[in-house]
Amino acid sequence: MPAHYVNTQRQCGRSSSRFTGNLLLALLFTPLPLLAQALPSEQSEPLNETNSRQAIPLVPEGAIWDSFHGQLNAQKYSPLDQINVDNVSHLEKAWEFHTGDVSDGSGDLPPTVWSATPVFANDTLYIGTPFYRVFALDPATGEQRWMFDTDSSLEALTQPALKSRGVAYWEADEPSGNACDKIIYFGTMDAQLFALDADSGEPCEDFADNGVLNVNQWNNIPEDWPLSLLQPPTVVGDRLILGWAGKDWATSEAPSGTVFSVNARTGELEWAFEALSEEMRERSGTANVWTHMAADEELGLVYLPISSPSPNFWGGNRTEEVPLATSTTALDIETGEVVWSRQWVHHDLWDYDINAAPTLMDITVDGEEIPALMQATKMGFLFVVNRETGEDVWPIEEREVPSGDGTVEGEVYSPTQPFPTKPAPLLDQSEKPSIWALADAVSFGQCSALWDDLWYEGMYTPPTTQGEGTLAYPDSAGGVQWGGVAFDPVNQTAVVNTSHIVQYVKLFNRDDFEEADRGSGNESGYSPQEGAPYGMRLEVALNWLGMPCWEPPFGELVALDMTTGDVKWRRPVGASQQYGFFMPERWGSPTIGGPAITAGGLIFIGASIDAKLRAYSLETGEQLWSDQAEAPAVANPAAYEYEGRQYVAFVAGGNTIVKDQVGDQLVVYALPE
Repeated sequence: MPAHYVNTQRQCGRSSSRFTGNLLLALLFTPLPLLAQALPSEQSEPLNETNSRQAIPLVPEGAIWDSFHGQLNAQKYSPLDQINVDNVSHLEKAWEFHTGDVSDGSGDLPPTVWSATPVFANDTLYIGTPFYRVFALDPATGEQRWMFDTDSSLEALTQPALKSRGVAYWEADEPSGNACDKIIYFGTMDAQLFALDADSGEPCEDFADNGVLNVNQWNNIPEDWPLSLLQPPTVVGDRLILGWAGKDWATSEAPSGTVFSVNARTGELEWAFEALSEEMRERSGTANVWTHMAADEELGLVYLPISSPSPNFWGGNRTEEVPLATSTTALDIETGEVVWSRQWVHHDLWDYDINAAPTLMDITVDGEEIPALMQATKMGFLFVVNRETGEDVWPIEEREVPSGDGTVEGEVYSPTQPFPTKPAPLLDQSEKPSIWALADAVSFGQCSALWDDLWYEGMYTPPTTQGEGTLAYPDSAGGVQWGGVAFDPVNQTAVVNTSHIVQYVKLFNRDDFEEADRGSGNESGYSPQEGAPYGMRLEVALNWLGMPCWEPPFGELVALDMTTGDVKWRRPVGASQQYGFFMPERWGSPTIGGPAITAGGLIFIGASIDAKLRAYSLETGEQLWSDQAEAPAVANPAAYEYEGRQYVAFVAGGNTIVKDQVGDQLVVYALPE
């Protein structure tokens, strides 16, 4: 049994247990602290509607794009084939819509980061904006049907920017035509969750406090920051599974990473889950779920991508094992009990949050049908396990990794880390990336000098106080981001975009940090880690001209045969841009946002610095179509059909992590009528 593997050995999908007060799980293999907390049984008993709802199959019979990843399985797959490899070159703009909710940060407002997947449901296209407004649009024309303004404060309370990843949708099993039989949910940075009637946009009076749930009421340290609701809830049956976002790298103590299950009709709390022990929550925090989740309703499981504990780059306050941190953890949907968990980074010192919903897939390996789950990671690893049990599909090995250099006090390092044997890593982290000769030459050896002053002994080289610090490849911005993996269930092909980014991290003792601190940007710069003996700095390895010091490509699109775990093809994706000039596409681009796949044999993706939208052949990787958007489309696209016509929708909102170009554009494409 691999280390940090937790499995309660429950028969999936058949548990009828209910919480009766706080429950200490008796695990067969790993003794754990309190993992899931519950309310008294009279509060946690689900409504009849929950038990009577029919589970949605893993691969729905029809075309569904009613959630952040298209479907609860996070496959981002549509069976629509009206647009296909033979005609996609004729794709044209059907309509576009501008929300007006955009800021570049130069005025009174912080910059906006808009990563909302358009949601198609109730014959309507819904979007939520970083000014915390919701729009309902005609899916064929873009005509506004209604708009709701939360009147939320436009302050960057927990983030360096105003952010939103959009809305969630729920409907009753048998809608009766009454108000709020269909609901749109939308969260704000100050932890308010709004429930709106999907037809009218009016608040649902029976949900929480006249349509608004204050999630911050469950925050254990609300005086420090709210539980920002930037990611829409994951809707499973008649439950909303809520995670939240906080402040990265700011303090050693933080809100504990609670996940809440609330009733979709009433907002009543049904259960709560904690990834950290009660003892650890007194001196650490986070290990939260800030991205979307996946669920298999037939198995009765929701899958949580859990982040790292705080502080991110020093762990002297959390030296004991924390088995649910930086993990994929499967919970019983009805109770919040842990069914199994796999930890992907032990004693995480690199901010390797599991940042994307795992993709659920049925695959055939060596003639055996396997209910699988693929977890993409920032490390460029793709872990594949049985989603019923958490057991390996292909072996995942514990391998020795570097220890510290003796300069960091109070730290205890994990001697091993998990490495998948298949699929192969998306990038080679075994040795220092090669220096890009062009960037080194034009900077008169600046890149070579930096490389010489960075410590690197392969993947998981820990942070240091020496020199310029530790080379991190990849680190917080690299690997796979929240767009996750798309999967074609017919051809059993997985598609993932990955960034090749070199960063470097350095720890400073408290006095040195106060002297060195020059502030931080979006996911870079100096951060205090208050309460810890060390502040930190994280930078991208660029020369003085802003050129990457490492060799291209800087981003790739990769297709995998999931019957073998082997790569089918890989190619650079997108183009980088500097000083207004596009670089050659063979160099690729760092990417944020993921792909969508359709039965027409196509992959649709934005994600790249050049703000282009593209379609590729699923079979060959050939680029078949592109168009220019007003800003990088750092959100997953959506594919839907309305009145017999297929559409592909992109939100082009930008993200200052990749480029200082933001937008408010929703652009929708179709074939000529």
